[in-house]
Amino acid sequence: MMIAEVIVEVANSEVDKVFDYSIPNSMSKNLIGYRVLVPFGKRKIEGYVVGLKETSNYDKNGIKEIISVLGNEQVILPEMINLASFMKEKYHLKMVDCLRLFIPSQMRGEKDKHIYKKEYVLSEDYLEKLKYVNKNAKKQLEIVIYLQEKAIIESNKVKNFSASALKNLEKLGVITQKLSVSLRKPMENVLVGNSKPHVLTEIQKKALNDVGENGVYLLHGVTGSGKTEVYMQIISREINKGKTAIMLVPEISLTPQVLRIFKERFGETVAIIHSGLSLGERYDEWFRLFNGEAKIAIGARSAIFAPLKNLGVVIIDEEHDGSYISESNPRYNTFEVAKFRANYNDCSLVLGSATPSIETYYKVETGEIKLIELPTRINGKQLPKIEIIDMLGEIRAGNSTLFSRRLISKLEECFAKNKQAILFLNRRGYTSFMMCRECGYVAKCSDCDVSLVYHKTENRLICHYCGKKFKALTKCPDCGSSHIKEGAVGTENVVYQLEKLFPNIPIYRMDNDTTKTKNAHQKILNAFSNSKPAVLVGTQMIAKGHDFPDVTLVGIIDADQNLYQSHYKSPERTFALITQVSGRAGRSEFEGEVVLQTYSPKKYVYNFAANYDYKGFYKREINLRKATKFPPFSTILRVMFSGENEEIVKQQTKVCFDEILLIKKQNPNSFIYLDATKSPISRIKQKFRCQIVMRLNNENVENIIELVYNACDKARKKSVLCFVEINPSSIS
Repeated sequence: MMIAEVIVEVANSEVDKVFDYSIPNSMSKNLIGYRVLVPFGKRKIEGYVVGLKETSNYDKNGIKEIISVLGNEQVILPEMINLASFMKEKYHLKMVDCLRLFIPSQMRGEKDKHIYKKEYVLSEDYLEKLKYVNKNAKKQLEIVIYLQEKAIIESNKVKNFSASALKNLEKLGVITQKLSVSLRKPMENVLVGNSKPHVLTEIQKKALNDVGENGVYLLHGVTGSGKTEVYMQIISREINKGKTAIMLVPEISLTPQVLRIFKERFGETVAIIHSGLSLGERYDEWFRLFNGEAKIAIGARSAIFAPLKNLGVVIIDEEHDGSYISESNPRYNTFEVAKFRANYNDCSLVLGSATPSIETYYKVETGEIKLIELPTRINGKQLPKIEIIDMLGEIRAGNSTLFSRRLISKLEECFAKNKQAILFLNRRGYTSFMMCRECGYVAKCSDCDVSLVYHKTENRLICHYCGKKFKALTKCPDCGSSHIKEGAVGTENVVYQLEKLFPNIPIYRMDNDTTKTKNAHQKILNAFSNSKPAVLVGTQMIAKGHDFPDVTLVGIIDADQNLYQSHYKSPERTFALITQVSGRAGRSEFEGEVVLQTYSPKKYVYNFAANYDYKGFYKREINLRKATKFPPFSTILRVMFSGENEEIVKQQTKVCFDEILLIKKQNPNSFIYLDATKSPISRIKQKFRCQIVMRLNNENVENIIELVYNACDKARKKSVLCFVEINPSSIS
């Protein structure tokens, strides 16, 4: 008797273990990676076979049989089963949650989710059957002649032929129907396969040659240095060896542009995976990768789980971006997953950025990552000059508007030359809050402990955490005053003010509010590309990767916004955003300019950013991190508890905190900092939140993390969600 080790499709920690099922004699025994239907208690339930063995520790009379195999294929590759085990151990995840990452959600369930199309072909013995066709049946004979020439009547052309003629020919056995899978392809209008590799500069050639067959590499190239062309030629080299590739980008907004460039070069061998696709499109793109029709996966974070065999390279573009760390279940770090896949396939992992994360560059210094540099733009132009404008000086001069006099002047010049501008503000909505000037009342969400953001287009106050909408304030609900103060401006307000200044200039806005619908990113970017002069106003989704040859001016409306957040990475994020968004200007033969507006012009971050001095900034930042013992010289852990009953959340936080205090007592040298508090945002979606934050020395850190996970397990309760984050990108 052969035993299958099965993980059942139940997201419950009590059943997060391998169950033994016997394989009936009528079934194939090689079931690893297959989906199966198994009896589970009184139910029949899906599961995944993750292993095989000849004997079980359980009484063989108590072992139930697999009912059936679902589908005809091994949908989870052996590599991915190994990856699931790695992620379960590394991030303390449920095995089933990991396995779910590897297949489309539509595959779960017993139904076939393919769309089939009906087509007609000639039967194998049609010549023999032709004698039964009436010589006067012209429409039937036309169909036969057409099929002799074209071989197939495709589903979309069936309507061009007589339905009765088709039916009669089918009855006579002259033609036969066949069903074929109709794959849904996102962005079908993209031109395919008409782009030739560019001639590389000497620096690009060296970068290409320096990427070996395995190892981890950092491609540190200034904006506009031609990193994408190097990526494509690395991928081309691997495809020519019969291998496959994964290319990750941080923002969905970047995916249409990258997909277009890659499809023009590699044709239908490219597939796209990201959350903006419909469920059907994701299913079909996954299937194209799975069956080998597509060999290059492009997408955001989730594309790292593409079902590709024989990987030749994994590329993470804009590797510094925080979106590569999953902040919802299952929580994982994309770099660590990518490194596992690269090691498993003995292939190279390439990280690319103009502003690498401090942790990544530190790994370069310690020899863990090999550095490759592209220090100049491929067009030979200088990087755009960044001009720092003191907005306090503007106020003193009588200008209290959003835009400095210098920015307005530069916009006028830009439009006069029939060029394009980008204005960056990393805050959406019209204003960040509404407050009564008389009594201090601030409009807050009823379900979350946050201020509501005013959206002028909808004339609504909207919660950016739960999405709940409320009427805009015309008078204070507490004191009745009509003196309402508005908070910091958002992108919607920027557009409103621009329209008053430049009523005849097309203005486009790109943020989470304008990109909710399908293909919205692509439509906005296309519209902007085809308009001159024009302005694109947006949040960080416009800051990275985009290449608009006619953008000559970038305006940074509020450079201080990220600088004063209570996070040790705030200076790094500010430097990166300024550098990235500045890099959108002057990418072709036209010179670029940047106007940076700030109320703190003497901050060291702006001086380094204005000179594009990454290494100077890194040196200062790494010394500061070392002195204060922040990552990479320590590890930050956050344990978060949330639930609908505030008292129970507090109780469970205390239970866990007491356990961690014991760990600290036994390992006093491992803890730099430890505290338990309410979360800065104490309630989201009607759930109260408490957190334990600790900073750990890196020595023995893996053991301490495991002990913290165990402490969390002891404090778990069904009514309270508990999870651990390692070096979280936010502690709010």
